[in-house]
Amino acid sequence: MSKKVRNMIISTCVRLTEKAADISLINPVIEQHSLQANSGKVIVKITAAGVNPSDAKAAIGLMPYAVFPRTPGRDFAGVVIEGPSQWLGRAVFGSSGDLGIRCDGSHASHLVVETEALVELPDTITADEAAGIGVPFVSAVEGFRRAGTPSSGETVLIFGLNGRVGQAAAQLASWWGAHVIGVVRNEKPYQGYASSPIEVINSANTDVAARVRELTDGKGANIVFNTVGDPYFQSAHKSLALAGRQILIAAVDRSVQFNIFEFYRGQHTYVGVDTLALSSVRSGDILRKIVPGLQTRSLRPYPISSNAIYSLREAKDAYRAVMGSASDRIILKPEI
Repeated sequence: MSKKVRNMIISTCVRLTEKAADISLINPVIEQHSLQANSGKVIVKITAAGVNPSDAKAAIGLMPYAVFPRTPGRDFAGVVIEGPSQWLGRAVFGSSGDLGIRCDGSHASHLVVETEALVELPDTITADEAAGIGVPFVSAVEGFRRAGTPSSGETVLIFGLNGRVGQAAAQLASWWGAHVIGVVRNEKPYQGYASSPIEVINSANTDVAARVRELTDGKGANIVFNTVGDPYFQSAHKSLALAGRQILIAAVDRSVQFNIFEFYRGQHTYVGVDTLALSSVRSGDILRKIVPGLQTRSLRPYPISSNAIYSLREAKDAYRAVMGSASDRIILKPEI
């Protein structure tokens, strides 16, 4: 798979040569490229790489700043094979808003990345699991950092509870001691791990805001993590406590009706989070904050199903799956 010549590595990588009109027309190819670790960077031999919806969306032009040609992939796990001596041979993982979008990413046998972006892999999780952590947990941690970390006694309401970011947000909020309420559109229970029980509201048959008031003695939620966006905007707004904060990371339609009077009388704060604006180094800083939780198993990675693992040559199927109805966390493994 690779051949080393002095400080040079020959990497096998997925390449997107041009934007596709839709996901059915995406046509990744396999190429080989020479990589070199310059000052401040390392080369990581990729063990596993996460596949995120943003990887596929960028391929069909929904990320206007995505460059072509490029190798996709924002999340990675692997072993350092070139770089500072103290990092050589160490198992690492990481994520980025730049990788795979503005520069070549992790859907390859090897990756060049900043040394400061590396997060040492805890021995409590596998490389496959680590490859699936990145973007969802970075989104959740950054959202709470911007809105204010929830504390014991506060209530966190999560719209899109069973989505990847929703599951991460529930884990984090319960880890920090908050009372967590989650919203789903069906009768499914919470599908992830948490440090305490999660109360679930089915929005298909329940007035969410009214139920939240019932569960909080009329106060409402201190933090609303809205992973869905405008479809839940009004319910989220009506669920906020005095001085409550709403975190937004997604949108279906870009415009919503906004009651300014209720906003300032409620002393509310709205926080927007875009992980694509976070560099590899910044993303590494964020992921290091959850390592203690991973080490104690207070936080858990997403389970990786065998049918959600693809080779580099199956990247087209992986991108289609992540844009479809796949419920599993999808990864690519270069060595299969």
